[in-house]
Order: sequence, then structure tokens, then C-alpha cells
Amino acid sequence: MARQLTVTQRLALINRWKNPPGPSEQLRLARAERMVKEAVDRHGPFRGLDITVAAKGSYPNKTNVRGDSDVDIMVKLNDPFHTDGVAPWWFGEQADAGTWTATTLREEVHAALTNRFGWVDADHNIAFYVPEVVGSHPSIDVVPCFKWVKYDFSAPGGQYVGSVVHGRNRKKVINWPELQLANGRAKNSDTNLRYKFVVRVLKNAENDLTTQGVIKALPSYFSECLIYNVPDHVLLAGDFDDAVRESLREVSRQLSGIRFGSQRMMEPNGIKKVFGEGQKWTEKDARDLVEGAWYYLGYKGCR
Repeated sequence: MARQLTVTQRLALINRWKNPPGPSEQLRLARAERMVKEAVDRHGPFRGLDITVAAKGSYPNKTNVRGDSDVDIMVKLNDPFHTDGVAPWWFGEQADAGTWTATTLREEVHAALTNRFGWVDADHNIAFYVPEVVGSHPSIDVVPCFKWVKYDFSAPGGQYVGSVVHGRNRKKVINWPELQLANGRAKNSDTNLRYKFVVRVLKNAENDLTTQGVIKALPSYFSECLIYNVPDHVLLAGDFDDAVRESLREVSRQLSGIRFGSQRMMEPNGIKKVFGEGQKWTEKDARDLVEGAWYYLGYKGCR
């Protein structure tokens, strides 16, 4: 069982965790993004192509904490884009579509990174891992992917834009980093910056609980998913300590099927459900995290 913080200890930690990442953290992000972009720009096969190189995940969302060491960068080929249920010839791109396969893109991104950084770990299923060089750049996870389009008449412009990555195991993973970023910023603004503050508190608690062996390690994005489903009025009620306590209580209610139910919880992108096929976590993981954080932070009473 986790150790339990006193009220004084909890409030001191909350006061420390409430601030977003400082300038040094933002410099880490900018440096990693710039260096990967340089690698892509210098690589001959990529010249003249429509490619987006951008950070994704906790660093651009400003929900990263001390335990988030790696910077995630996507290298996204935008043309030709991919989508479900439409034949390639519909876009008039049949010839070009065969040129850039998942394997070809992965090989060329690997070559570009190797030319820029030297040795790169290519053994992971999804991302290439660029090790940290102290004084030069942080460790970087680089994800080669294609632009992914989901057509929906209710969406602005009639479509949602994301990315699709094909793992070495031949399974595809669709992500929506731009939507995650936009929705997170909107929710943070609507809650007077409390949304991302509470996310950072839960991420820090998760790191401590993992270190103590109370729960298994979970992706940092999981905490963001859970808190995104807390209504704005809950995050705005009371002081910062109240916001954390009532957010944990609200997530626990939803996991118990009260009010909304866990099957209606959505990721910050607003498209994918938090729980279901293909996710790296389960509802039990969520309950273990929330129960562990409740006890560790020293909150009393029923959730």
C-alpha cells in the first residue's frame, strides 16, 4: 500500500505541481523539434514532399511532468493521405500511392535520422528512439506516419484530420494529435487553467505510485484522458485542492457507472473512446490509479 501524505505535504505538492512547464522544458521541445525537422529537410528523398514535422503528446500540451523524459515528434507525410472506405483511384492518386508504402516511409525516416544523429534504436514497434545527448538534445521518440482523414458532415469542413502509423507488427494505429491539442487548450481556457493542472497532479501521483510498486506503470496520456472527462464546473469549484479531490471523485463515479458510465468517456481528441479494443489500459487500471491517488494524497471520506 502507498504511503499517505499529510494535508501539509499534499498542499505543498499541489502548489508545486500547479504551474505549467518552465522555459527550460519548452526549450527541450523546441530543440528536439528543430533537430528532427533538420534531419527531414536534409534527406534527399523527402525534398519537395508535403511533410509535417511536429511535436505531439504531453510536451506541446504542457501536461508533461518530471517523469516524462522523452519528447514525441511525428514525421507525417500528407500527400497522398489515407482514409477508410475509399479506393485510391477516387483521388486520382493510384500511381503515387504505391510509391510511399508504410515500409518505405519507415526506411527513409530511419535513414534521415541516422544521417543526422548517428545510431538510432529502430527495434520498437512504432517509434524510432533517438538517445539523449547531454548538452545537445533530449531523448526523442520519432513516429513516421501518414495523414489520416475521417469524413464527417458534422465536423468543421466536413472532415477530421489525424495521422495513421503502421507498426512493425503490421497493425495500424490512428491518432488525432491536432485535435487533442486544440480540445485540451479549449478545456484549459474554459476552466481557468485548472484542467491541465489537475492532469499534472494525477500524472505525478501515478509516477509516485508506480515507484512505490502500488500500481503498474501507465502511459502518461491516460491521466489526461481521465481528467478530460471531468465536467468544467467540477474543475472550477472551490480551490485547487478541491479541484483535485472532486475530479478524482467524479472519475470514480463515472468508472462505477454512475452518471455517464465509463463507456461514454472520450479521449481529449473527442473521437476515440477511452476504453475499448486497442487501448493500452483497462478500466481496472483506471480504478487502481484513482483509488491509489485518493489514498496517497490523503483525502478522506467516500469517493
